[in-house]
Amino acid sequence: MATTVTVPSASVPSTPLLKDELDIVIPTIRNLDFLEMWRPFFQPYHLIIVQDGDPAKTIKVPEGFDYELYNRNDINRILGPKASCISFKDSACRCFGYMVSKKKYVFTIDDDCFVAKDPSGKDINALEQHIKNLLSPSTPSFFNTLYDPYREGADFVRGYPFSLREGVKTAVSHGLWLNIPDYDAPTQMVKPRERNTRYVDAVMTVPTKTLFPMCGMNLAFDRELIGPAMYFGLMGDGQPIGRYDDMWAGWCMKVICDHLNLGVKTGLPYIWHSKASNPFVNLKKEYKGIFWQEDIIPFFQKATIPKECDTVQKCYLALAEQVRAELGKIDPYFVKLADAMVTWIEAWDELNPSTAVVENGKAK
Repeated sequence: MATTVTVPSASVPSTPLLKDELDIVIPTIRNLDFLEMWRPFFQPYHLIIVQDGDPAKTIKVPEGFDYELYNRNDINRILGPKASCISFKDSACRCFGYMVSKKKYVFTIDDDCFVAKDPSGKDINALEQHIKNLLSPSTPSFFNTLYDPYREGADFVRGYPFSLREGVKTAVSHGLWLNIPDYDAPTQMVKPRERNTRYVDAVMTVPTKTLFPMCGMNLAFDRELIGPAMYFGLMGDGQPIGRYDDMWAGWCMKVICDHLNLGVKTGLPYIWHSKASNPFVNLKKEYKGIFWQEDIIPFFQKATIPKECDTVQKCYLALAEQVRAELGKIDPYFVKLADAMVTWIEAWDELNPSTAVVENGKAK
C-alpha cells in the first residue's frame, strides 16, 4: 500500500512559488538522507517518491516532509496489467510519479544530486529557478543572442522581430549539473577524472526543429501542457537497453512541443551531481543504444505529426505508430516500446480523465 505522510506547513519567510501547484518526484532505491540538504527549498512542497527495486525494503525519509511513497506493489495495484509500461530496476520508473501527480507542475531530481553554489558562494535554489523558467515564455522560432530575454537585465536585441516577442508557453525547463558531468560510458572511460566546474549564467530556448539530449536528474515541466509526453520508456530489467530513458522522453517531447508550438528551456539552474556511476556497468546498459541512436535521432528529426493531432495524447499516439513502423525495422524492442507508449497513454487517461486539452502554445 502506498505510504502517505502529511506534516504541517513549515515556517518560511515568504510563501514559496507554486507551493500548492507543484510536486517533486524522486526515484530511489535508498534512504533519502540527501533531502536534508534540500530542506530549506523542498520542505514546503509535496513529494512523490517512487521506490525502485525490492518493494519489501523500507525507505527512510527525513522527518518533516509531506510525501507519498509508491513501490512496485503499489504500481501493480494501481495500474493492473498496464503496469507493464513502467520500467523496473531503472530510474525510468520516475514517470509513474508524473502520472499519479495531481499538480500542474512537476520537478524531478535524482537522489545523488545536492545543492550547488553559484560563483558568489550562495546556495542555488534550483526549484525556484525552474519555476521562473516555466512561468516565463520561450522563444523557439527566433534565437535571441542575449539568451532568455525575459530574465532580469536582459531583453530582445536589435533586429529581433516584434511579431515574435510575445513568445510561446514554456513546457519544459532542463537544468544542468556541476561536478560529475552527464557523460555516456565511452566518454566516462576516457575522461574518468573530468569534472564540470564551469558555471554559465544563462538560460536559452532550444530552437524549433532542434533535438537535444534531455537529462532527467534536474528537470521540471508543466504537467498540464506536456505531461503525457514525458514517458521515460521501457528500460532496465528485462529490456535490452538502459540509460536512454530521459533522452527518449526528451526526443518525443521535443517533436510534440514543436508541433503544438510550445517551448523548452535549458541552462540554469545547476545542481551538484555527487556520484559518478560505473562506466563499465553503464556501457553494458548503453551499448545497443549507442548504435541505435544513429537511426533513432534521424527518425525524430524527420518525424512529422498530422495537423489534426491537437492534444499531447493524440500527438504521442501518432508518434508511437511511427516508432512501430520505422524503428521496428531495426529491432523488435521498438515494437514492444511502441506498444508500451500506447499503454502509457491509456493509463494516463484513466488516472487523469480531465486532462486539459492544449491546442497551441501561444503565451497569454
